[in-house]
Formats: sequence, C-alpha cells, structure tokens
Amino acid sequence: MMYRRFKIVKVDYKYCDYLRKFDKRVIYNAGIKSLRPFIGILFKIDNIEYFAPLSSPKPKHKKLKNAIDLIKIDDGNYGVINFNNMIPVYSFNYEEFDFNMDGKSEKEKARIRLLINQLRWLNSNRKEIYSKSILLYHLYKSNNLDKSVRDRCCNFPLLEEKCKEYNLKA
Repeated sequence: MMYRRFKIVKVDYKYCDYLRKFDKRVIYNAGIKSLRPFIGILFKIDNIEYFAPLSSPKPKHKKLKNAIDLIKIDDGNYGVINFNNMIPVYSFNYEEFDFNMDGKSEKEKARIRLLINQLRWLNSNRKEIYSKSILLYHLYKSNNLDKSVRDRCCNFPLLEEKCKEYNLKA
C-alpha cells in the first residue's frame, strides 16, 4: 500500500460548526477562530479525505498511552493526533497551512516550528498512523469497537453524509 505524505491543513470553522450540529464530538475551537484555526493532518480512508486534529503538547500527553484512537507524536513531545475526532472533508473545506515565517511574531514562529516538527515526525511514521486510522474507521463502521472508544469517536458514516450535503449546498 502506498502511504501518501501528510499535509498540515486548516479546516474552515464554519464547516466544523455545521458538522457539530449533528455530532457534538466534532472539534470545537474556543476563542477567535481566525487566530486559532483547526489544524490537523489530511489523509485518505476508502477514497474519502479525512482530517484528524492535532493537539499541541501538554504535560498530560506524557502520561497518556498510545491507543487505537490516539497517537502520541514523538512520545508526546510534539502533542497528539486525535483519531476519534477525525472528520471527512472535501478540498474546499480546508486550505494548506502556510509555513512562511516572514513578518510573524515570535509566538507564531514557535507555533510554525512545532507544526514543522509534528509534520516531520508524522511523515516518518505514516505507515503506523495510516494503519491505526484505517483500523479505527473500519472497526467503528462495523460496530466492533469497545463501547468506551466508540463513545469518544465522531460518527464517521453520519458525518460523511453531512459532508456531502454541506458541499452540495456550497
């Protein structure tokens, strides 16, 4: 199987707001959405593009264990990927992240450096990441996930339908 390289993308907050009407587990971004965009990785499962949100490093990530719905990025040093919160997207629901540091504040530059490190690690571990995301997706769809994990996951089939509906209206 060919594992295409990951891309860091920003998902349109209006699209996420729409999906959240149907599934409360869809990521929510508190604060000013234009300044704190939905950032994550983009990949395909069964010919459907999926966005999985990245979480910045937090002390609790060091204590977490990798699970079917979560991978620690560089042992938590660069945060985690939350597969349970992955959502389907069409190409016009997101834009690729701009890594240009020109004219950015030191805080923004530090965030860009973190994203570059996350992306580097993700791409060097993409077989494991693809395998885990595909397994979670298929176990969810076949209703073979442990209830505690299933309850943390977005409803992938429902969101695929809502994604189609949203993008037909756009």
